[in-house]
Amino acid sequence: MNVPIARTGLTEAEIQSVLEPLRSGWLVQGPKVREFEEAWSAFTGAEHSIAVTSCTTALHLSLAALGFGPGDEAIVPAFTWISTANVVEHLGGRVVFADIDLESFNIDPAGIEALITPRTKAILPVHLFGLAADMEAINAIAERHGLWVVEDAACGFGATFQGRHVGTLGHTGCFSFHPRKAITTGEGGMITTNNAQLAERLHRLRDHGAAMSDLQRHLGPKPYLLADHPDAGYNQRMTDLQAALGAAQMQRAEAIVAERRHLAARYDAAFADLDWLQTPVVPAGYGHGYQSYPCLFEPEQVHQAIQNRDQHQLIAVHERRNAWMEALQQQGVSTRPATHAVHMLSYYREKYHLKPEQFSAAQAANNCSISLPLFHGIEQEEQQHVINIVKSRNI
Repeated sequence: MNVPIARTGLTEAEIQSVLEPLRSGWLVQGPKVREFEEAWSAFTGAEHSIAVTSCTTALHLSLAALGFGPGDEAIVPAFTWISTANVVEHLGGRVVFADIDLESFNIDPAGIEALITPRTKAILPVHLFGLAADMEAINAIAERHGLWVVEDAACGFGATFQGRHVGTLGHTGCFSFHPRKAITTGEGGMITTNNAQLAERLHRLRDHGAAMSDLQRHLGPKPYLLADHPDAGYNQRMTDLQAALGAAQMQRAEAIVAERRHLAARYDAAFADLDWLQTPVVPAGYGHGYQSYPCLFEPEQVHQAIQNRDQHQLIAVHERRNAWMEALQQQGVSTRPATHAVHMLSYYREKYHLKPEQFSAAQAANNCSISLPLFHGIEQEEQQHVINIVKSRNI
């Protein structure tokens, strides 16, 4: 048996949904995009949802709409997908990395305030793997210093913090619809905000800076007149082909989240007695969306290595993790590191003259984390195979 790290599970109705825009002839941003946006707002509780081409462009547009630009600084967790940092670079800003909490894999609020300078304009908390960051602490810091909060909720579908869906807790929230996510449109993203003025600017910026969309113009009294362009915007529009697929999946959004939580609970129960594998933690007041199932390998040894600043011990754990991942692969279980530590990647390491140990928790997560297969549609016998292989490790 071979169990992939992820597999897209679409119903026949969802596959057929893409035919509607093909038959209508309206393929670009149009009525299906609007339908998807309305469904997303209904599910998350956001007042405004703006569909775009990816979570990366959602982050980029959010910062641009807020006025972030050259010379400005943004605080970004050191352990995240590289896009969170890249958008700051794209706008001419400076990335300021913050370390993470190894229990949650999310940014550690205790380290944020010391990083703030007169040039700091934004904090980009990441709700990594479907667990919300500590938004109460982060928002309190942002309010004290007058900073924008742009939530990277790429993995955040179904994640809640104190009863509110992520993406509704900062100035904007940014979601991904990559195939590894719970809702997919192939590529695609969504921005959420509760600020009407900001939403209006985001609508313009994603569409070349136009004062009205093509759909609004075509449905208006004078479709032959072109729109004004108050902004120098971008072409970051989602197509109706993508949105049709997304809107169809939203009809079973609750069931998708429930299934992922059920699968995670099954893993939790099976691995509860494994002291060499730290499984995802869900604090009180949080709801996990389980975009993936990230674990920390040999957590006791990892924490000892950090405490003692022992790089040799950390390297040894890293090598054992890699060997275990190879053994799992050979037995038909696909795994991945949870994600990467951005400060250890060539561009950021060289530009900012960074060393791996400068953000010790992020370095440890980079070297010693492992994600196990979890996706809606995984068969019970597939998950049981993963459980059996993991528990059979000779320690």
